[in-house]
Amino acid sequence: MPTHHPPRARIAALATLASALALAGCATTGGSGGTASASDAKAEAKQFAATPPGEPVYPSTYKPYPGRPTALKGATVYDGRGGVIENGVVFMSGGKITAVGGPDTPIPADVMVLDGRGKFVTPGIIDIHSHLGDYPSPGVEAHSDGNEATSPTTPEVWAEHSVWPQDPGFSRALANGGITSLQILPGSANLMGGRSVILKNVPSRTTQGMKFPGAPYGLKMACGENPKRVYGSRGRMPSTRMGNIAVDRQTWLDAIDYANAKNPKRDLAKETLVGVLKGDILVQNHCYRADEMALVLDMAKEMGYKVTAFHHAVEAYKIGDLLRENDVCAAIWADWYGFKMESYDAIMENAAYLQREGACVVIHSDDQNDIQRLNQEAAKAQAAGRRVGIDIPDAEVIEWITYNAAKAMGIAAMTGSLEAGKMADVVLWNGDPLSVYSRPEKVWIDGALMFDAMDPKRRPVSDFELGQPGEGDVK
Repeated sequence: MPTHHPPRARIAALATLASALALAGCATTGGSGGTASASDAKAEAKQFAATPPGEPVYPSTYKPYPGRPTALKGATVYDGRGGVIENGVVFMSGGKITAVGGPDTPIPADVMVLDGRGKFVTPGIIDIHSHLGDYPSPGVEAHSDGNEATSPTTPEVWAEHSVWPQDPGFSRALANGGITSLQILPGSANLMGGRSVILKNVPSRTTQGMKFPGAPYGLKMACGENPKRVYGSRGRMPSTRMGNIAVDRQTWLDAIDYANAKNPKRDLAKETLVGVLKGDILVQNHCYRADEMALVLDMAKEMGYKVTAFHHAVEAYKIGDLLRENDVCAAIWADWYGFKMESYDAIMENAAYLQREGACVVIHSDDQNDIQRLNQEAAKAQAAGRRVGIDIPDAEVIEWITYNAAKAMGIAAMTGSLEAGKMADVVLWNGDPLSVYSRPEKVWIDGALMFDAMDPKRRPVSDFELGQPGEGDVK
């Protein structure tokens, strides 16, 4: 009968052959008894390592476009800090605001002077909540890159790694809305959606070329209906609001253990969370209901981090004092409501009641169209307050879309207001910026004229749009 095992003689022969091959290999690879080549020894000694955590990675390569010293004279100036100057002067040079003042403000003789009579000047408009680039136009499935909806917590992902710089929405936000800076956030499918990135609204081939130099990262968090709906529908935790908080708390506890470990194995998700615990990364928290915002504030105190802003926050008017006491901004819409249950109790007077309580108000977009009209959204919120007897001065309303946004994004020391030494991010409006009939006439970013309604050559067009119907259109 045939056997299933080789006879002993065959086994011995195979062993002899294997031994001979091994010895031959040693002679050429530097094994025991052999001599290694210099190149092999060098390769064996090489150590592989990533850039250590904490060192700059994916750094900003942004460089301001060239500008020229320019003075705007005779306009009504809203400085972004609640101040207004009639017949004012704004002088910018070297990419910075050099002087802001009344009609007697000195202007050097060799600079370009623009007549602003009958017009208005504001700081560049800032959107704290945008998904441009991550959900670009055209809005097709192939471009849907804002939600890594594969796990309830994904703090390891970075929104900038999805940003498409050619999104036509960037140039429309500049031309129609005077947007000079914006924060791109991951979506709200997850309890922890990942890092946000702050961009200067300039044309660039790369995301790093738009990346706001020196701006901190944010961590997008979400509470309420979205996470429990997304993951509950898959039969996994969280499926309830209590599940949301439980997953959050355990994730923070694990991050604290990681932060206290002596030599932990590198973990991208926990690196982001440790950045929050250290105060280097700002928490931008999607949250609608007042009771949930209060719970999140308690959780933040338990775990040792700070919430910088609640986004959407349609019930913020119920807890204005609580937000003020905890120094938390409310980034809100003027009048969006009712599109899901947790948005049902929204009111148009939200911003006005928050302002009356002394809380920080920011008007945001969360939309590729609203970002082109934040000035009008702010005006709508102001008008709603006026109807219930809360009269908020125009100059304070401008703060909602300039300085307050910059403050909640951690960039107020650099932009957001017209103050000497800050970035020359400036909008010249052809009329009252809180009027539906007004629009940007000129927009400067770091002192460079990036849009001029009077000059078709100063209307940026995305490379993606070239040759297509409606390229670079200004609505």
